[in-house]
Amino acid sequence: MTDDSGAQTRTAHDAGTKAAGAGSAGPPAGVDQARRLAALRGAERVLSDSPLAPTVGEALSRLVAGAEGRRALEEGVDFYGNGVVEELERRVAALLGTEDAAFFPTGTMAQQVALRCWAERTGSRTVALHPLSHLEVHERGAYAAVSGLRSVHPTREPRLPTAEEIHGLDEPFGTLALELPLREAGFVLPTWRELREAVAAAREREAVVHFDGARLWECTEHFGVPLEEIAALADSVYVSFYKSLGGISGAALAGPSELVEEARAWRHRYGGDVFQQWPAALSALAGLERELPRLPSYVAHAKVVASALAGAFRAAGVPWFRVHPEVPHTHQFRVWLPYPAGVLEEAGVTLAEETGVSVFGHWGPGEVPGLATTEITVARSALSWTPAAVGEAVGAVLERVTDTLAGREGGGREGASGREKG
Repeated sequence: MTDDSGAQTRTAHDAGTKAAGAGSAGPPAGVDQARRLAALRGAERVLSDSPLAPTVGEALSRLVAGAEGRRALEEGVDFYGNGVVEELERRVAALLGTEDAAFFPTGTMAQQVALRCWAERTGSRTVALHPLSHLEVHERGAYAAVSGLRSVHPTREPRLPTAEEIHGLDEPFGTLALELPLREAGFVLPTWRELREAVAAAREREAVVHFDGARLWECTEHFGVPLEEIAALADSVYVSFYKSLGGISGAALAGPSELVEEARAWRHRYGGDVFQQWPAALSALAGLERELPRLPSYVAHAKVVASALAGAFRAAGVPWFRVHPEVPHTHQFRVWLPYPAGVLEEAGVTLAEETGVSVFGHWGPGEVPGLATTEITVARSALSWTPAAVGEAVGAVLERVTDTLAGREGGGREGASGREKG
């Protein structure tokens, strides 16, 4: 996957591509990250972008440009969370309509601290969450290993749990954690009514509600309400500064002042009270000013791109494919195709190297053997892409895929024929 895929995802992909590439007739083992990023950086037109694309020099120039005119440039660097870090915390709290917010170096730490604090306050160490959530898939079981918490799953369906499912849990829980959107299911969201009903169900179960809002920033278009109204449903909210806003790193935990103060104490205990964090804070503030207002246009264009991709797959005669959600809920969605991940990746990178056109990012094995999947992120670089341009570029990638697979089949037949003659 692109952007923040964890070690588990990378390990699974590596294992899958190695297994798929075993033997002379197997598919290629995929393109290494260095080559993939070099092709992306050299491309003149990019459909699905990656936060790993900029060089260090480009990222530094972007940081300087984003900080121009800021009063913080005339002040001293931050010291264990004061100065520009406090400015960022106040900004987040204002945007989300919460009493306070605390900066964290990572989202994983912010989530673990939030769940730990709520466990102490509710007297319950049980967290209701989705088995596809970031807490389960990408945090190495930290809530259990570090804080001694345990989870229950209201549903295993690839969507957020319903109020009925939350009501129906057959054991008590102290916290309901909802990831908005649920990335591993395709960046999916419930309707606004469904979300409100799910939260109400948790309240009726005498539980608090925590939002994993790493990508909460882009949810306003789907729900049709502002950020503060979404955040008001939860007792605590975590947001990320690099996933959608283009920041260097970092996250914030927002909520009641008393909770956030306790979270700051645990942040120190967890090793997150960093001496200086001004680069991350400055880039986050720039992202809130620069990228946050653009997200609605990204979400709108994602719908155009998703429809164009489906049309291109049909036109190319792809025997089976999935674009999910068919109408994206945010500016990100997933695609599945019935080809080896390594072949798709090689075809896309080769196209970028030869023509300067980059369509897809990283491909990995799908959940079902024989399928490959990728994530599409529609951001500024994709806004100029028309449906016709998407169709032409996808056709070029699939033509390379078809040629590769046809050549492999031909080579396999020749090899078999030679063995028979021998």
